Amino acid sequence: MDPLDILTNLERVEPFYQAIFSADEQKVIGYEVLGRIKFKGEWNSLGSFFQDESVPEEYRIEVDDYIVKKAIKEIKQLDEDILIFINRDPNLLMIDNGESLLNILLNEKEKELDLERVVIEITEHNFTGDIEQLKHLLTYYRTYGIKIAVDNIGKESSNLDRIGLLSPNILKIDLQPLKKATPSQTYLDVLYSISLLARKIGATLLYEDIEANFQLKHAWKNGGRYYQGFYLHHPSRTFIDRDFLKERLKDEFQHFIYYEKKKLEILYEKSEEFHTLIQHLINKYKKSTKDYNEFITLLAEDLSHCSFRIYVCDENGFQQSGNIFKKENGWVFQPEYYMKNWSWRPYFLENIMRMRVNKKGFFSDLYSDIETGETIRTFSYPLNERHYLFIDLPYSYLFEQDGLL
Repeated sequence: MDPLDILTNLERVEPFYQAIFSADEQKVIGYEVLGRIKFKGEWNSLGSFFQDESVPEEYRIEVDDYIVKKAIKEIKQLDEDILIFINRDPNLLMIDNGESLLNILLNEKEKELDLERVVIEITEHNFTGDIEQLKHLLTYYRTYGIKIAVDNIGKESSNLDRIGLLSPNILKIDLQPLKKATPSQTYLDVLYSISLLARKIGATLLYEDIEANFQLKHAWKNGGRYYQGFYLHHPSRTFIDRDFLKERLKDEFQHFIYYEKKKLEILYEKSEEFHTLIQHLINKYKKSTKDYNEFITLLAEDLSHCSFRIYVCDENGFQQSGNIFKKENGWVFQPEYYMKNWSWRPYFLENIMRMRVNKKGFFSDLYSDIETGETIRTFSYPLNERHYLFIDLPYSYLFEQDGLL
């Protein structure tokens, strides 16, 4: 639509609402406010209007403010704990240092709006100004109880350092890239990193653009407390009952829980089986080998079907052997790895302590191998109080085993 058609027909502009659901109570906890205009009998999104930089800034702010005022008036009639998610372009927000929006909110506060219900959504990677000034503005907003959400994370390049600096209350992770049932491991790893960041800075995860059951499952499995998307609710002019999806979400979560518990049971059983196998091989070779290099070389032949790298470290992470590494033509011994230290790796010392206390071997989580780049697991096993065996399992083996991927 021509921007002038919008500006001269504000009476046709209305706020639409997309419900946001919670994992803990399976009910509506808030609504994102979206702008729509009725044109030739159909409702049209105003998204392109707000993103069109050729439209003067004051016009975009005028329409945005019009929608916000109308939305707040309507949402105020709902339960007092319903959150109001308001989108703002951070570049437009900084034109007057956020004063126009804050004045609207403070005016509504005088009319009994609790500002702790308000969530301001910004897209960090669109901001071209001074990030420190934006941080100060958002910090000022928070003194009124206003919450801050950073959205579109995962859709385009987001700077995690900048996000951490802004200290948002909510991180909105965009699941649009997760449209295929088998997304790349790299993409999943990035989202996992974002979930870790959220935990560190005390932010709640909201997964948006959920359009299918498997996306909802991914959001549930990866720390999502809030969910939003067409699979759950299409934007509408009216509000819905808070328990609109309660039974359906409850049933879907039950399926997710059952599936994950089954996977964990299988993983535990596989771990027990692998532990027994390694224990048997250690008993077979420990008396006939003079050092760890000879030991892992013999071990490799028995584990050729399931491993591509084997080595031994002490409790501080220093290798007490070289590597035995499987190439296309067979196993190759790599003496240069002797005394390399791996204590800097995440969870290494934690896993050593776990083996020392439990005196059992176990599988690591899935991760990308530094040298080969493929998705693998490592089976760690305590040889004694000071030395620990590490067996790397390739993706090809994991793929053939139920519960290991």
